[in-house]
Amino acid sequence: MVNTIISLLFLTLRLLPLSPADTTAPFQAKWEFNDLTGWTDASQNMDGTVNYALRQDTLRIFTRRGTWDRPKIKTVTSYYTAGTYTWRIYTPAVGQGDMTSFGAFLYQDDTHELDFEAGYGSRAVRQQLAAQEDDIVVYMTSQAHPFQSIPQKIKRDQWHDFSIRLDDQDGKYLATWFIDGNQATNLALGFGPETQFAIFCSVENLKFIGDHISKRDNYALFDYVEYKSN
Repeated sequence: MVNTIISLLFLTLRLLPLSPADTTAPFQAKWEFNDLTGWTDASQNMDGTVNYALRQDTLRIFTRRGTWDRPKIKTVTSYYTAGTYTWRIYTPAVGQGDMTSFGAFLYQDDTHELDFEAGYGSRAVRQQLAAQEDDIVVYMTSQAHPFQSIPQKIKRDQWHDFSIRLDDQDGKYLATWFIDGNQATNLALGFGPETQFAIFCSVENLKFIGDHISKRDNYALFDYVEYKSN
């Protein structure tokens, strides 16, 4: 009887999810947005208005025309380090010239932040990229240590997989950005695993991403977010 109890206890422990504290074992987390367990509000400029909701196992985040809405959510936990982060996002058409950004990013503070930021793009950037009518612009950005922001065009009205992989190389991160499984850019960072991140999803009206304050409501859909440690 005692042996049976011990065996059952051992099996139960084996079935428990691993956590980042298990540094010798792989860790994986996936949020499919059938609820918001594990996430918390991180919005700015909203005055208590909630501009996101769950719909058919997707997260819909939107901004209102003529505002500087910045709705976003983040993981409750902020202990994520080396590994691969993936967001599956539907990027619809954005109002022409609208300053609205779809965001998928990692954040500790304003100088330790790694982003995908997608939107219509300014006229100058769209010309630089030879963007077509059905293209939007996505920026892959490190906010500091060092700063880098690389724009690339992608097709609108499609689901895209956006991934950031962080590799620990001699105590510093090498960050690599992927779009739909294809490597887009990488950057050796001036910080490493001592920097731990929360994971964010957002749709924000931000000045850099267009030519004028948004003239229509804009939105994006998030199908899932996933983290896999190295």
